[in-house]
Amino acid sequence: MREIYRQVLDNIPDYKEFLTLEELEASSRALAENYPETVSLFEFGKTKEGLPLSCLKIGSGSHNALMFGCPHPNEPIGTMMLEYFTEQLASNKAFRDELDYTWYVVKAWDADGLKLNEGWLKGPYSIYHYSRHFFRPAGHKQVDWTFPIDYKKLHFHAPIPETAAMMELIDRIRPSFIYSLHNAGFGGVYWYISAPLDELYDDMRAAADRAAVPLNLGEPEAPYCIALSPAVYKSLGIEQEYDYLERYGETDIEKKIKVGTCSESYARERYGSFTLLTELPYFYDKRIMDLSEGGVTRREAALAGLEADRESNAYIRTAVEKARPFVDAENPFLLALEAFSEDTGYESKRKMIETDPIFAKTATVAEEFDNLQISKFYKSLSYGMLIRMSEYELARMRRTGERNPERKAALAAAAKEAEAVHRAYAEALERELNYEVVPIRKLVSIQLESGLLVCDYLKGKQPLK
Repeated sequence: MREIYRQVLDNIPDYKEFLTLEELEASSRALAENYPETVSLFEFGKTKEGLPLSCLKIGSGSHNALMFGCPHPNEPIGTMMLEYFTEQLASNKAFRDELDYTWYVVKAWDADGLKLNEGWLKGPYSIYHYSRHFFRPAGHKQVDWTFPIDYKKLHFHAPIPETAAMMELIDRIRPSFIYSLHNAGFGGVYWYISAPLDELYDDMRAAADRAAVPLNLGEPEAPYCIALSPAVYKSLGIEQEYDYLERYGETDIEKKIKVGTCSESYARERYGSFTLLTELPYFYDKRIMDLSEGGVTRREAALAGLEADRESNAYIRTAVEKARPFVDAENPFLLALEAFSEDTGYESKRKMIETDPIFAKTATVAEEFDNLQISKFYKSLSYGMLIRMSEYELARMRRTGERNPERKAALAAAAKEAEAVHRAYAEALERELNYEVVPIRKLVSIQLESGLLVCDYLKGKQPLK
């Protein structure tokens, strides 16, 4: 790695908390004011709730690059990386010139959703607190999964306002490099890339090793992921999910997939853009990279995890139906819970687990842990949103002055019941997991180093088309 890049990585601040949307916006305005010859700030659209979508333009290099934080609003690690990276770009001419890109930076793409996550951004950073204040929208409300697509029988042409704005930005700047700043919640580090980069895999993994954050060597996050190297996967679009469901006998797939495709697919198809994702955890347990033999077969572990998920989904659907008469149809938590408690793809995944010979071997500790424990962590997030669904309506009643004792009592009872279930579930996880909280500085370092490796490598390369 170039020395100037290493110097930038060595100076990352020891961040103790995540910034709110208002703090990010204020910082961007200050950067443009302090470096007017290098930095400009412009609005490229508005959110569904009418908030401005802001983009920083920095430098005037030979290539266009687009970076965006919060493609999912519960994923603010990228906002902190961009907070540091934009300041370095603006203040360090040698760094800017060495990179030789014109940078377009959106710190918080899902601005509305980030505001709904503010309850946990300042800590404490525990599984209970994170899941209790968590929000993630339903797929058809996600900014990075409502890009238009026509694939086989799937035809999606309903981009939400934030997506439409990003489409226009991509069409205007035609970036050669896109950094989509996602992150996971629990586990280890892994990457998605648009095309193989064999020369960089060891360097990418070394970035995680230097920060002492484990790789994610358990199950991939989707059964149709294509591994290019340990912890490195080929990028996913909705096409891969469609083909997977089709392969395992699902019917009416176009009705079951209620989303579009993602920015990676959209930009690659039109402009040959290369997209990088670096997935990072807030929490980790060292078992996620333990490749020694576990105590069951991979099939037994995967089926047990699948059935536990199905049972949780059934409970959540029942709780949602009980509260539905008192909840607005556009409540964001209701829409999310409806989407995340569906069993779409259950039969396909069960069939794959039961028939694919790769599941016959003894599971590694990492695979067993992923199926039996990490899957519970992600389900705790839905239990937290179940509380917030009712709390959201109660807050709206207070805000509007609505007087409806029956509705208020029903919502309060639903929130109380959900709180008890969530607390018991989260506290059990706290006991079962020997987890550590990853310092934000380490996460920023891995994400930034991975981005520098890839964007530097891509300079002068031909587009993917």
